Formats: sequence, structure tokens, C-alpha cells
Amino acid sequence: MPKLKVLPGHAISPQGAEIEARPGKSICDTLLENHIDIEHACEKQAACTTCHVILRQGYDSLEPPEEKEEDMLDKAWGLEATSRLSCQAKIAEDDLVIEIPKYTINYEREGGGKK
Repeated sequence: MPKLKVLPGHAISPQGAEIEARPGKSICDTLLENHIDIEHACEKQAACTTCHVILRQGYDSLEPPEEKEEDMLDKAWGLEATSRLSCQAKIAEDDLVIEIPKYTINYEREGGGKK
């Protein structure tokens, strides 16, 4: 079974984590099931960038992002070549190492979604 390693970072996972992951499950769902509360403001519909992660290892083992995900990623804070929306990226057979960016663009939390 592949492992999902979360690099130590800000408040979501200050110590980092190493998780047994199930192939076919999204990175986001795997994190949430293991008490790593990554934001997912659009309820995992690829309609925001709050679950943005950066793959530090294993990016090529994932299916390529679909156009909708690529379009949303263009709006992500701190975008890198190996960025993915964790709600859309399904774990394959290889181990993954991810970094959760310190900041996200969350219009609801910031008050930008209110009129």
C-alpha cells in the first residue's frame, strides 16, 4: 500500500505525517480521514483552490489533471509545476510526498464571497 507523507508545515500539519494511503482515493479524502483538516471550501468539486497541494515526490504517478483542475490551479496561491488540487488527484501505487501551502485563497473565509 502506498504511503502519503505530509511535510511539516503550518497549523494544519505542523509535525508532518506519514499515512497509509489507498489507491484510487483522493489526496484530500485521505488527509481528512487521517485528521489533517485541509481546507476544501467547494466540497471537493474543483471549484476553488483551497485544497491545493504541491507534490514533492510522486507527481508523475498521478493521472494528469483535467482541464477544469488546470484552470482552477492557475488561481492558486504559490502555484508550482507540481501543484494539484488534492480533491482531484487520486492516489496511485507510488508513495507521495506533499507540501500543503501556508496560504490559500478562500473568498468565503476572507469575506469576499459576501455581497
